[in-house]
Amino acid sequence: MSLRKQASTPETTQPEHPRHQLAEDLANPVRFSLTAALAATDESEFAVLRDQLQVSDSVLSRQASALETSGIVRIRKGYIGKRPRTWLSLTKAGRDIWAQHLAALQAIAAGS
Repeated sequence: MSLRKQASTPETTQPEHPRHQLAEDLANPVRFSLTAALAATDESEFAVLRDQLQVSDSVLSRQASALETSGIVRIRKGYIGKRPRTWLSLTKAGRDIWAQHLAALQAIAAGS
């Protein structure tokens, strides 16, 4: 005989809470802010994003790399004249993840 109490099952099945639709990759405030900034444009230069988000180069680089690994952000490197530049953009999957994340936040805020 087991000493554990069995958890009671609710008699009515409730829909899944919207928090389960939140993207874990966007839980970090810098990643969330970076994704929001990129959602508003096709592509943005690294230095512009760094200044806009008010973070250091190293913080932005680490967070952008994490989002790139997750398939949310695309990082493109190139040159303007002889100066190296880095541009960031959301991937198609990144835009879809962002839209789903925002919808979940709105549902939570609405009391769903």
